[in-house]
Amino acid sequence: MLIRVLAAFSGHPFLAELALRDWAEEHGINRAELTRLSGEEVTPESLEPLLAPSLFGGGGVIVDLSGVKPGKELMELLAGAQAPALVLDTTAPPTRAKVYEAHGELIRSPNPQRPGDVLGWLVPYAKKQGLKLEKDAASYLADVFGTDLTGIAGELNKLKFLPAGTRLDAETVQEVVGRERAGDSFAMLDAATAGRPALALEQLGRLLRGGEDPFRLLGAVVWQYSLIARCVGLLADSGGQVSEGAAASRLGAKPYPVKKALAVARRLDEAKIRRHLARIAGADLDLKRGHDPARTLQRLMIELSR
Repeated sequence: MLIRVLAAFSGHPFLAELALRDWAEEHGINRAELTRLSGEEVTPESLEPLLAPSLFGGGGVIVDLSGVKPGKELMELLAGAQAPALVLDTTAPPTRAKVYEAHGELIRSPNPQRPGDVLGWLVPYAKKQGLKLEKDAASYLADVFGTDLTGIAGELNKLKFLPAGTRLDAETVQEVVGRERAGDSFAMLDAATAGRPALALEQLGRLLRGGEDPFRLLGAVVWQYSLIARCVGLLADSGGQVSEGAAASRLGAKPYPVKKALAVARRLDEAKIRRHLARIAGADLDLKRGHDPARTLQRLMIELSR
């Protein structure tokens, strides 16, 4: 029997791959028998012979379009496929989506980008794997891995080997994963301006151990403090009665960083913000002069805590 099928899968790469696997199984297609093309292999010349069934009834291909810009000829070949053509097209712009939907189907998977979205995927996914993650453990994995869903899935596979009945709380999961929570530069500044240098240094240490480049980190501090300084001005002008939404609108910035900046700004006044900006400028100069990056940033956090 001739199988003519074009199916494309979009969304987060990990979820699109899972969707492809499940779809192939549902349709009785053995993925191991399909040739997989990716990168420079994806050309009309390499694709055409795979889109027609062989004399023995085989044929078929998995095409990964990551980093590939398929031209009109290639898309026309896919549209006319005479054998299974399973396409991983994580972005699937409207022009290509129309081709998939006109000549086959497009299966759209989620593409979680925010921590809440990752958690929304993680908890039910873990449950399907037979793992009852506690809330703090799920938050830990989302914090450490972010949108690296493949990394999260790999750690969940490790957790399956724990003795039955093991409580999957954050402490247990962190012991298995062996990675520290990522630092938060806004949390670092919040702790410093609250007069809590130990907590500020702890956040700084996490950021540096996580591979954050000191120059980029100081650049983030400069940007964040420029936003904080503008929030200080808004608070002074409004008598301290500016809302997060109004501040974001007036500053032309996104609500989340403005919310964080306002929390820090409420502890400062114009005189203190000027002193802090001078200290940040001094740290920037020290880094450019070749001073030890970690020590320079540590000293800065202590100075901002005074």
